[in-house]
Amino acid sequence: MDKKTYSPILAFLFCLCLTSQLQAQFTVSGQIRTRTELRDGQGTPSVKDTVPAFFTSQRTRINFGYSAYRFKLYASLQDVRVWGQDASSVNRITTDAYDGFMVHEAWGEISLVDTGKVIKNFALKIGRQELVYDDVRLLGNLDWLQQARRHDAALLKFDHNGWTAHLGVAYNQNAERKSNHIYNGVPTGYPASTNGMGAMYKSMQFLYVARKLHFGNASLLAFKDDFSKFHFAETDLERKTPIYDKGVWSRFTIGGHLVGTAARKLAFTASAFYQGGKYREGTSLDEYLLSLSTMYSVGRKFSFGPGVDVTSGNNGADPSKKFQRFDPLYGTPHKFWGYMDYFYVADGFGPSGLVNYYLKSKYKPKDNLTLSLDVHQFALPSAVTNEAGVALDKSLGTEIDFVFSYAMTKVINIEGGYSSMFSTSTLTSAKVKNVKNADSFSSWAYLMISIKPEFVFK
Repeated sequence: MDKKTYSPILAFLFCLCLTSQLQAQFTVSGQIRTRTELRDGQGTPSVKDTVPAFFTSQRTRINFGYSAYRFKLYASLQDVRVWGQDASSVNRITTDAYDGFMVHEAWGEISLVDTGKVIKNFALKIGRQELVYDDVRLLGNLDWLQQARRHDAALLKFDHNGWTAHLGVAYNQNAERKSNHIYNGVPTGYPASTNGMGAMYKSMQFLYVARKLHFGNASLLAFKDDFSKFHFAETDLERKTPIYDKGVWSRFTIGGHLVGTAARKLAFTASAFYQGGKYREGTSLDEYLLSLSTMYSVGRKFSFGPGVDVTSGNNGADPSKKFQRFDPLYGTPHKFWGYMDYFYVADGFGPSGLVNYYLKSKYKPKDNLTLSLDVHQFALPSAVTNEAGVALDKSLGTEIDFVFSYAMTKVINIEGGYSSMFSTSTLTSAKVKNVKNADSFSSWAYLMISIKPEFVFK
């Protein structure tokens, strides 16, 4: 490890030494998570006669936690790579920007009051940290991805009498400087804080307020992220090298989330969000997300329920006026828009928006075994046209996802799944996925083994 890697570890251990005489708790935990995948059209339909991919990726983590009177410290170190990408006799010869060793989290939290005496919690959390809120649709740790997601931020936290309020801020810079504060937001190493946008925010601010209700929980989120202004040189016809200017474009997202139960057996979730302001390229925004889902319990072991998500797209309006493709910020798309990750992940699908009708079911034959089967029907909010100007059918295809999760012990969990996608010609058209000579059937399978031990010292 180089000096930059050692620094947060040494600082963390130094703080532990300073507080060794206080009544405290020290926690060490870790994780080994391997995931073997067979990909035959995962993310995007494959071209016909393409050979499927087969590989195993691994996340290795070690976490240190320390809590004492009115403060907490936490550090999470992780290594992510694919089996075989490094030669067995030489350390780290590959340069894959998405993998490698890094500090996933390193934060400290200071209690601003004597916890529990006046209010339940009022604290300041600073450093590299995960932001996890509500159902992680817009703000989440993206734990499915082996690298996961984190932010370098400061977070003011308030909790009391069923109310929660969090105020978060972040300000990114490429390096220490003596002058200028223009930020090159294009990730050059490890883009764990992006959602496929291709650029990091220069700064962000958000306010989250939640209230516990007798039937569930209601919350409001106001989020603003700012992106450095840029332009392209007249000679850069392919628009590959941005030239950064002073100032930022600001995008804001505001909306609410409601989750609860009715008549004990019916659980429901509803969300509505609006996006406005300017996109990172300076285009005006007018976008929305609507979501509603239910789950009905039939006895103790089986539950099922329908749902629908609608995200706005650019169709049906003059694209020269406002950009209407909703962006799900920094959430966990894998949880919502099908496990094959066709939408709102790394693989693009055009600016047309999405309607996702789905039926989810879950069965627990044993306390440590869960089986789930989900069916998604994807469509466009409005029709697109082909190269000849003929309107295409709105349907994009049907996806079926099956997953099992088996908790062998409290430490060991085995999870696997199989998904298939039945694509339409609209999905592979130039206005959506743009895949020529594509297979209409795609599949994906995985087997994941996770070992997560934890040791607590008091």
